[in-house]
This record gives sequence, C-alpha cells and structure tokens, in this order.
Amino acid sequence: MQPHNLNTRRETLIIRNMVSDSCIKVVTWELQRSGFIQVHHCELGKAEVSYDSQIINAEMIDLILNRNGFALIRSEEDRKVEQLKTLIIHQIYFSTGTPKLIKKSEYLSERLEMPYPILSKLFSEKTGLTIEKYIIQIKIEKVKELLSYGDLTLSEIAYRLDYSSVQYLSNQFRQVTGVGVTEYKKGQGPKRISLQKIL
Repeated sequence: MQPHNLNTRRETLIIRNMVSDSCIKVVTWELQRSGFIQVHHCELGKAEVSYDSQIINAEMIDLILNRNGFALIRSEEDRKVEQLKTLIIHQIYFSTGTPKLIKKSEYLSERLEMPYPILSKLFSEKTGLTIEKYIIQIKIEKVKELLSYGDLTLSEIAYRLDYSSVQYLSNQFRQVTGVGVTEYKKGQGPKRISLQKIL
C-alpha cells in the first residue's frame, strides 16, 4: 500500500506499552492491516509511518493501537517519559551485557537530549515515581524472570543485572516483593508483573 502523494503525511509515532519484539510485530501488523497506513520502520516505543491525511488522523491511529493495549503519545513531555521507560527496559531486558550504562545520568540525558535534573523532575511528576525506583522495579521483574528459568545461579543473576553483590540483590528483592529469593522460588510472594503495568 502506498499512500496518495498529494496528501501524504510522514511522521514518527511515539507509542506507549511497546516493551518487546512481539509488540513491534503486533503494532506493524495492526497499522498496515488498516490498508491506509504504511510502516517504514518500527522499533520499541516508536513507528515511522506515512498515510493519507485526508483518510487517516491521529484519533484513528490511536483507536487501532488501543485494540491491542497500546496508545499513541502526543504531548512532548509524555513522549520523553515513554522514551525513557523504553530505554530502561531495553537496557535491562535486551542488552547483551550488564546494564551499567543505565545508572549513568549522562547516558539517559544524552539519549533524550535533556538535562538529567529536568528529565528526573519530569519523570517523577508524570509517574509519581523516581527514575531510580522505576529502574529497581524493572530489575526486580527481570530477576523474577531469570529465577523462573532456573538456569542461572543467584550470583550470575546479580552479575548480569549489575548488582554489587548477591546480598544487595537479595535485600532489594525482599524490599520490593516482601519475600526472600528462596521463598519466591518456592512459589511464595507476588507473581511476575507485565512491564506495561509498572506505573
């Protein structure tokens, strides 16, 4: 499908709740299935599209995304917050190495082209949570996932997620979940949470 040239609008959509490769596939499929939207590129949190502006508008795109639990983000502030969440999730869940960069304010500031103090204030105002606490929540969900697989020792998990020690990981895990790692492995404590539902 190729939109009519005269009224073609090309833009980058910022999309809430895209947290995995399967999300990328679903968003691409759903947008193109409309018959009026061409997806040029899609990645976590965003999609570059073109469409005939006389046929499609932002509200219609939002309706398409909402059917699968996604949402179009329109304000610049909300875009920054969603991009920040996507950066953090990507580093913790999909980075090949330990996510040391995620601790550095310079990394986030550089990627989002915003001074870290302003970014931090914006994130807290929009979510009610500090960036640091959000990172902890995401890391604990990753710990739960790795524990459920059972193929890594706690020491290996601590290293992979950049904890300074097993004890530090264990203490943080108990603080967030209310149970120790051993109890969790026995089926006690809270179940895993969908990343979209954090915040």
